[in-house]
Amino acid sequence: MSPSTVSRVLNGTAIVAPGTEQRVRDAIAELNFFPHPAARQLVHQCTNTIGLLLPEISGEFFPPMLRGIEAGVREAGYDLLIHSTQDSYSHGHRPLREHNTDGLIIFPESVDDKELQRLFNIGFPVVLLHQSAPEGANYPVVTVENKFGAEKLINHLIEIHGRRRICFLQGPEGHEDSIWRERGYREALEAHGLPFHPELVAYGGFDDQESYQAIQQWFLEGVEFDAVFAGDDDAATGVIAALRQAGRRVPEDVSVVGFDDVPFSRFVSPPLTTIRSPIEQVGREAVRLLVKCIHEEHCNPEILLPTELVIRQSCGCDAEPARMQTNFIPRLIAE
Repeated sequence: MSPSTVSRVLNGTAIVAPGTEQRVRDAIAELNFFPHPAARQLVHQCTNTIGLLLPEISGEFFPPMLRGIEAGVREAGYDLLIHSTQDSYSHGHRPLREHNTDGLIIFPESVDDKELQRLFNIGFPVVLLHQSAPEGANYPVVTVENKFGAEKLINHLIEIHGRRRICFLQGPEGHEDSIWRERGYREALEAHGLPFHPELVAYGGFDDQESYQAIQQWFLEGVEFDAVFAGDDDAATGVIAALRQAGRRVPEDVSVVGFDDVPFSRFVSPPLTTIRSPIEQVGREAVRLLVKCIHEEHCNPEILLPTELVIRQSCGCDAEPARMQTNFIPRLIAE
């Protein structure tokens, strides 16, 4: 039989005489034949696979995000490939790209601007997480409301607990979440008539060890402070450990607050006041947006999800945790 006849039987693309179809079916059974997925993908120029690029998979932030992405991919009927870049893309090693995925979800510090521009130029679907698209590559973005959440934290420390010398620990260099959180920190200070002190800002890297060392350095330099906005929850654990080693009580001597509300935040001692970020929802939204782009449907250029203030004991509040909406309405930015 001709390959086209066999193809018609396998794919149901045309009517085949009953006797002919049965002969094909008998041959398939005798040969134990299965259609080769890769060959079909080459013919149809699709892989039915979504790729996820991350700089690393560590800490408490990534598991909920991965859950959201995996759930979204499964619901959309796609497979998921994950690659931790660890600078591999900057050295030309690119295991996930247009040859084996239908689209990519990209986390900060995973792909350089040159590669993003190349993917954009060939029309390859990409959705960015927690980062803006480089100039000339107008990819859609999914992120959270960082600035307003940070303002809520600092407002609470100033208005409820009377804190005046509040430190801020920056995230990785160039990380947009950290940039927006620092902006919220500064604007909250300004709104209350408090001066900004450069010596109260240091690098924490969204990392417990880096933040631990930052607190130690402040003590060595004799910097006085009564509160620390750690940048995120992982960093807050290092801050609390360093304060305790120095004999400072949390929250009696120093208030500590984080960002993200990862699962361990309620179990540290004292339980951590933080901003609840919809990490899992970010993953789901990224998949939904990418699938629309793959199907060449209209894609919103940016999805900005709301955050929520979660009050526990590390700021100085008593016993029962409380939650306060940031009064931010989720929006789709269409400009």
